Amino acid sequence: MTDSQHISHTQLPSENAVSCSNCAACCCQLEVMLITDTGVPPRFIATDDWGGEVMQRLDDGWCAALDRDSMRCSIYELRPLICREFEMGSVECQDERRGMTSIYR
Repeated sequence: MTDSQHISHTQLPSENAVSCSNCAACCCQLEVMLITDTGVPPRFIATDDWGGEVMQRLDDGWCAALDRDSMRCSIYELRPLICREFEMGSVECQDERRGMTSIYR
């Protein structure tokens, strides 16, 4: 087959594109310090060992604001600044996803 007869094809990605809709909310297991007031309801705020405010985490390590049925943030509009800056698909996001190999096969 010559170059002029070559049929082009689309290269499919080797893995699914990163999206919050296909994620296991791995960022919701990270320690989240509250450094600005975004209106996080007090029931989701804890105090760390050094006296700083952090997002409360439940005994299993997940953020208390995570809706376990949908795996979405239940206070999305009021989420902390760090959560707002943790961009979907960023290097940090992809590093966290790679660190959870038992979830992504």
